[in-house]
Amino acid sequence: MINNSYIIHNPKLSILMPAYNEQATIAEIVKRIDAVALEKIGVSKELIIVDDGSKDRTVEIVERLRKKYPYIRFIQHKRNTGKGGAIKTAIKAATGNIMIVQDADLEYDPQDYFKCILPILKGKAKVVYGSRRLNRKNKQYSGMSFFVGGIALTWIFNILFFQHITDEPTCYKTFRSDIIQKLRIRGNRFEWEPEVTAKIAKMGIKIHEVPISYFPRSAKEGKKIKWKDGFEALWTLLKYRFVDD
Repeated sequence: MINNSYIIHNPKLSILMPAYNEQATIAEIVKRIDAVALEKIGVSKELIIVDDGSKDRTVEIVERLRKKYPYIRFIQHKRNTGKGGAIKTAIKAATGNIMIVQDADLEYDPQDYFKCILPILKGKAKVVYGSRRLNRKNKQYSGMSFFVGGIALTWIFNILFFQHITDEPTCYKTFRSDIIQKLRIRGNRFEWEPEVTAKIAKMGIKIHEVPISYFPRSAKEGKKIKWKDGFEALWTLLKYRFVDD
Protein backbone atom coordinates (compact mmCIF):
# COMPACT_ATOMS: atom_id res chain seq x y z
CA MET A 1 0.00 0.00 0.00
CA ILE A 2 1.24 3.49 -0.85
CA ASN A 3 1.38 5.92 2.04
CA ASN A 4 1.14 9.48 0.71
CA SER A 5 2.90 10.79 3.81
CA TYR A 6 5.97 8.80 2.75
CA ILE A 7 6.22 10.36 -0.72
CA ILE A 8 9.24 12.62 -1.24
CA HIS A 9 8.94 15.75 -3.33
CA ASN A 10 11.93 17.24 -5.21
CA PRO A 11 14.01 14.14 -4.45
CA LYS A 12 17.77 14.38 -4.09
CA LEU A 13 20.02 11.40 -3.49
CA SER A 14 23.06 11.81 -1.25
CA ILE A 15 25.60 9.08 -2.01
CA LEU A 16 27.75 8.49 1.08
CA MET A 17 31.20 7.14 0.19
CA PRO A 18 33.78 6.30 2.85
CA ALA A 19 37.24 5.84 1.34
CA TYR A 20 40.43 4.46 2.80
CA ASN A 21 43.37 3.59 0.53
CA GLU A 22 41.21 3.08 -2.57
CA GLN A 23 43.49 4.54 -5.24
CA ALA A 24 43.00 1.49 -7.46
CA THR A 25 39.21 1.79 -7.77
CA ILE A 26 37.87 5.17 -6.69
CA ALA A 27 38.12 6.86 -10.10
CA GLU A 28 36.27 3.98 -11.77
CA ILE A 29 33.47 3.83 -9.20
CA VAL A 30 32.92 7.60 -9.50
CA LYS A 31 32.75 7.20 -13.28
CA ARG A 32 30.10 4.51 -12.84
CA ILE A 33 28.13 6.70 -10.44
CA ASP A 34 28.21 9.52 -12.97
CA ALA A 35 26.72 7.16 -15.57
CA VAL A 36 23.60 6.60 -13.43
CA ALA A 37 20.99 8.80 -15.12
CA LEU A 38 18.90 9.60 -12.06
CA GLU A 39 17.68 12.79 -13.72
CA LYS A 40 15.52 10.63 -15.98
CA ILE A 41 13.30 9.90 -13.00
CA GLY A 42 13.52 13.43 -11.63
CA VAL A 43 16.20 12.80 -8.97
CA SER A 44 19.26 14.99 -8.48
CA LYS A 45 22.38 13.70 -6.75
CA GLU A 46 25.40 14.61 -4.71
CA LEU A 47 28.37 12.41 -3.95
CA ILE A 48 29.96 12.93 -0.56
CA ILE A 49 33.39 11.32 -0.38
CA VAL A 50 34.98 11.12 3.05
CA ASP A 51 38.63 10.16 2.94
CA ASP A 52 39.37 8.37 6.17
CA GLY A 53 43.08 9.09 6.55
CA SER A 54 44.33 7.35 3.40
CA LYS A 55 48.05 6.74 3.05
CA ASP A 56 48.03 6.22 -0.73
CA ARG A 57 47.01 8.51 -3.64
CA THR A 58 43.27 8.48 -2.89
CA VAL A 59 43.17 12.16 -1.90
CA GLU A 60 45.11 13.25 -4.97
CA ILE A 61 42.76 11.30 -7.25
CA VAL A 62 39.62 12.68 -5.61
CA GLU A 63 40.90 16.24 -5.93
CA ARG A 64 41.14 15.67 -9.69
CA LEU A 65 37.70 14.09 -9.80
CA ARG A 66 36.16 17.14 -8.10
CA LYS A 67 37.15 19.29 -11.07
CA LYS A 68 35.39 16.94 -13.47
CA TYR A 69 32.28 16.17 -11.41
CA PRO A 70 30.96 19.32 -9.67
CA TYR A 71 28.44 17.40 -7.54
CA ILE A 72 31.27 15.80 -5.55
CA ARG A 73 31.75 17.09 -2.01
CA PHE A 74 35.02 16.05 -0.40
CA ILE A 75 35.83 15.80 3.30
CA GLN A 76 39.12 14.58 4.79
CA HIS A 77 39.74 12.94 8.13
CA LYS A 78 43.21 13.57 9.50
CA ARG A 79 43.31 10.05 10.91
CA ASN A 80 41.57 6.78 10.21
CA THR A 81 38.34 6.44 12.20
CA GLY A 82 36.74 3.46 10.44
CA LYS A 83 33.91 3.01 7.94
CA GLY A 84 31.24 3.99 10.45
CA GLY A 85 33.10 7.14 11.44
CA ALA A 86 33.41 8.22 7.81
CA ILE A 87 29.74 7.53 7.13
CA LYS A 88 28.67 9.55 10.16
CA THR A 89 30.66 12.49 8.80
CA ALA A 90 28.99 12.08 5.42
CA ILE A 91 25.51 11.95 6.96
CA LYS A 92 26.11 15.25 8.75
CA ALA A 93 27.22 16.89 5.50
CA ALA A 94 24.47 15.46 3.28
CA THR A 95 21.73 17.71 1.89
CA GLY A 96 19.63 15.09 0.08
CA ASN A 97 16.31 13.73 1.32
CA ILE A 98 17.39 10.16 0.45
CA MET A 99 20.77 8.65 1.37
CA ILE A 100 22.57 5.52 0.15
CA VAL A 101 25.91 4.06 1.24
CA GLN A 102 28.43 3.35 -1.53
CA ASP A 103 31.81 1.72 -0.96
CA ALA A 104 34.76 3.09 -2.94
CA ASP A 105 35.51 -0.27 -4.54
CA LEU A 106 33.76 -2.09 -7.40
CA GLU A 107 31.80 -4.76 -5.51
CA TYR A 108 28.44 -3.06 -6.08
CA ASP A 109 26.84 -1.65 -9.24
CA PRO A 110 25.54 1.95 -8.96
CA GLN A 111 22.94 1.17 -11.64
CA ASP A 112 21.12 -0.59 -8.80
CA TYR A 113 20.41 2.81 -7.24
CA PHE A 114 17.16 2.84 -9.20
CA LYS A 115 15.97 -0.35 -7.49
CA CYS A 116 17.00 0.94 -4.09
CA ILE A 117 15.34 4.35 -4.23
CA LEU A 118 12.14 3.62 -6.18
CA PRO A 119 10.27 2.06 -3.20
CA ILE A 120 11.06 5.22 -1.23
CA LEU A 121 10.08 7.53 -4.08
CA LYS A 122 6.78 5.67 -4.49
CA GLY A 123 5.98 5.94 -0.79
CA LYS A 124 6.19 2.17 -0.23
CA ALA A 125 9.13 2.20 2.18
CA LYS A 126 11.29 4.37 4.41
CA VAL A 127 14.33 2.09 4.40
CA VAL A 128 15.50 -0.18 1.56
CA TYR A 129 18.37 -2.69 1.61
CA GLY A 130 19.88 -4.07 -1.57
CA SER A 131 20.05 -7.83 -1.10
CA ARG A 132 22.81 -9.88 -2.72
CA ARG A 133 20.99 -13.06 -1.71
CA LEU A 134 17.84 -12.21 -3.67
CA ASN A 135 19.79 -12.09 -6.94
CA ARG A 136 20.43 -15.72 -7.90
CA LYS A 137 22.93 -14.63 -10.55
CA ASN A 138 25.35 -13.70 -7.76
CA LYS A 139 27.43 -16.88 -7.66
CA GLN A 140 30.66 -15.37 -6.33
CA TYR A 141 31.68 -14.65 -2.78
CA SER A 142 34.81 -13.18 -1.20
CA GLY A 143 35.26 -16.39 0.77
CA MET A 144 33.27 -19.04 2.63
CA SER A 145 33.75 -17.27 5.96
CA PHE A 146 32.20 -14.05 4.59
CA PHE A 147 29.32 -15.98 3.04
CA VAL A 148 28.50 -18.04 6.13
CA GLY A 149 29.07 -15.10 8.46
CA GLY A 150 26.68 -12.90 6.51
CA ILE A 151 23.95 -15.53 6.55
CA ALA A 152 24.45 -16.15 10.28
CA LEU A 153 24.26 -12.46 11.16
CA THR A 154 21.12 -12.02 9.10
CA TRP A 155 19.49 -15.06 10.71
CA ILE A 156 20.35 -13.83 14.21
CA PHE A 157 19.06 -10.34 13.41
CA ASN A 158 15.74 -11.74 12.18
CA ILE A 159 15.30 -13.78 15.35
CA LEU A 160 16.22 -10.93 17.68
CA PHE A 161 14.22 -8.20 15.95
CA PHE A 162 11.31 -10.12 14.39
CA GLN A 163 12.07 -9.14 10.80
CA HIS A 164 12.50 -11.19 7.63
CA ILE A 165 15.40 -9.78 5.64
CA THR A 166 17.95 -11.81 3.67
CA ASP A 167 21.12 -9.68 3.72
CA GLU A 168 21.87 -7.58 6.80
CA PRO A 169 25.57 -6.84 6.00
CA THR A 170 24.86 -5.40 2.54
CA CYS A 171 26.56 -2.13 1.62
CA TYR A 172 23.53 -0.74 -0.21
CA LYS A 173 21.55 0.56 2.72
CA THR A 174 19.15 3.28 1.58
CA PHE A 175 17.25 5.60 3.90
CA ARG A 176 14.91 8.51 3.93
CA SER A 177 17.18 11.16 5.38
CA ASP A 178 14.80 12.02 8.20
CA ILE A 179 15.11 8.42 9.42
CA ILE A 180 18.90 8.04 9.43
CA GLN A 181 19.40 11.53 10.85
CA LYS A 182 17.32 10.60 13.89
CA LEU A 183 19.64 7.79 14.87
CA ARG A 184 22.44 8.21 17.36
CA ILE A 185 25.15 6.01 15.85
CA ARG A 186 27.99 5.07 18.16
CA GLY A 187 29.96 2.55 16.10
CA ASN A 188 32.92 3.82 14.09
CA ARG A 189 34.06 0.64 12.39
CA PHE A 190 32.11 -2.05 10.56
CA GLU A 191 29.84 -2.53 13.58
CA TRP A 192 27.97 0.62 12.55
CA GLU A 193 26.00 -1.56 10.07
CA PRO A 194 24.33 -3.95 12.55
CA GLU A 195 23.88 -1.01 14.93
CA VAL A 196 21.94 0.99 12.35
CA THR A 197 19.91 -2.05 11.32
CA ALA A 198 19.05 -2.87 14.93
CA LYS A 199 18.02 0.68 15.76
CA ILE A 200 15.84 0.96 12.65
CA ALA A 201 14.08 -2.27 13.63
CA LYS A 202 13.53 -0.96 17.16
CA MET A 203 11.87 2.12 15.65
CA GLY A 204 9.26 -0.26 14.24
CA ILE A 205 10.32 0.35 10.63
CA LYS A 206 10.05 -2.54 8.20
CA ILE A 207 13.16 -2.93 6.03
CA HIS A 208 12.24 -3.38 2.37
CA GLU A 209 14.64 -5.42 0.21
CA VAL A 210 15.42 -5.45 -3.51
CA PRO A 211 17.79 -7.76 -5.45
CA ILE A 212 21.14 -6.26 -6.46
CA SER A 213 24.30 -7.37 -8.25
CA TYR A 214 27.50 -8.25 -6.42
CA PHE A 215 31.09 -8.58 -7.63
CA PRO A 216 33.19 -9.43 -4.55
CA ARG A 217 36.85 -8.67 -4.18
CA SER A 218 39.39 -10.59 -2.14
CA ALA A 219 41.57 -9.43 0.75
CA LYS A 220 44.48 -9.22 -1.71
CA GLU A 221 42.41 -6.85 -3.83
CA GLY A 222 41.76 -4.60 -0.86
CA LYS A 223 38.80 -6.03 1.06
CA LYS A 224 39.20 -4.70 4.60
CA ILE A 225 36.63 -6.49 6.73
CA LYS A 226 38.10 -9.27 8.92
CA TRP A 227 36.66 -12.33 10.66
CA LYS A 228 36.87 -10.55 14.03
CA ASP A 229 34.49 -7.89 12.68
CA GLY A 230 31.86 -10.64 12.47
CA PHE A 231 32.10 -11.23 16.22
CA GLU A 232 31.86 -7.48 16.81
CA ALA A 233 28.74 -7.38 14.62
CA LEU A 234 27.15 -10.23 16.58
CA TRP A 235 27.86 -8.51 19.90
CA THR A 236 26.41 -5.27 18.49
CA LEU A 237 23.14 -6.98 17.54
CA LEU A 238 22.82 -8.58 20.97
CA LYS A 239 23.67 -5.32 22.76
CA TYR A 240 21.17 -3.16 20.92
CA ARG A 241 18.42 -5.76 21.21
CA PHE A 242 18.43 -5.28 24.97
CA VAL A 243 19.92 -1.79 25.40
CA ASP A 244 18.13 1.42 24.41
CA ASP A 245 20.43 4.18 23.19
